[in-house]
Amino acid sequence: MALVDLQQTVDELNHSLESIELVLDPETKKKEIAELEQQAAAPDLWDDQEHAQKVTSRLSALQAELSRLEKLRSRLEDVSVLLEFAAEGDDEDSEKEAEQELERMRDEIDSLEVRTLLSGKYDEREAVVTVRSEAGGVDAADFAEMLLRMYTRWAERHDYKVEMLDTSYAEEAGIKSATFILHAPYGYGTLSVESGTHRLVRISPFDNQGRRQTSFAGVEVLPVVEEADHVDIPDSDLRVDVFHSSGPGGQGVNTTDSAVRLTHLPTGMVVTCQDERSQIQNKAAAMRVLQAKLLEKAHQEQEAEMNSLKSEGNSWGAQMRSYVLHPYQMVKDLRTNYEVGNTDAVFDGNIDGFIDAGIRWRRSTENES
Repeated sequence: MALVDLQQTVDELNHSLESIELVLDPETKKKEIAELEQQAAAPDLWDDQEHAQKVTSRLSALQAELSRLEKLRSRLEDVSVLLEFAAEGDDEDSEKEAEQELERMRDEIDSLEVRTLLSGKYDEREAVVTVRSEAGGVDAADFAEMLLRMYTRWAERHDYKVEMLDTSYAEEAGIKSATFILHAPYGYGTLSVESGTHRLVRISPFDNQGRRQTSFAGVEVLPVVEEADHVDIPDSDLRVDVFHSSGPGGQGVNTTDSAVRLTHLPTGMVVTCQDERSQIQNKAAAMRVLQAKLLEKAHQEQEAEMNSLKSEGNSWGAQMRSYVLHPYQMVKDLRTNYEVGNTDAVFDGNIDGFIDAGIRWRRSTENES
């Protein structure tokens, strides 16, 4: 690539980074970081562990985001210096190094630009994610477990913590359902585009005749409920059942009734949690998920009311991605048409391209409506 083209790329990336900085507002973040650092240094901070966790989590997220912005700005300035060296001394090595760095930076700035599109009411929050098997028998249960691993591997790639709340294992293989909390800044805004029905086409490993099987799994993503949401659930609206926790194959993992099932009587919603050690912990975790579901239900009712005023409704939640392993290999998002031929990489958590395309697609549909 000619020097003039590389300089043009620098100018384009600089313009994109300036737009990102305008939205993310690093100066305001610096002020909030300073305030949070004061709170974090208070000797009585951990007297209230829930508040302390919020302070330290928010501080860590802001520091990481600010550091990312500052490093990108510094790297872009370094590339400009490399191009100056290349221009002055006909330095091919500097030119090649600048070209490679610009390619890396383009991907990172594009990814950060997607982050600026997360401006929904709950997008900043952590996420409650449920993966469940749907039509397809044992293949669907196996597919649900594949998706669960895909999301946990994606979280590992980004150093996000996953807190498992409940896992219901299928009898032969896979899972009936699993629920976890993604502890990540903008976790809900990021993973909410994964909500919907996922379809798998493959030669079934559970069919002794080697026939092709189509199976389905559903993904539900909800925002973590905070105190400010005021989701009050009267005791009279709840039925609480306790039972033995179980593992794969139905084997008991303990001999106490520590697992908890909550039934919200007015709506019929049922939430179970059995992955914590005590009944109290499981009930608290189940309440968090139930509150998240009720919050989402209220949000959907508001959306439905708004959509009823439009000529066309919202098509969110329908079948959204197809994973084909036979007769060819392809993972394709049916909303964005983004596709990848390396299915192994996708199931190993390499799904950022799908997520970024989904966020851009959602914003474009919102702008059209």
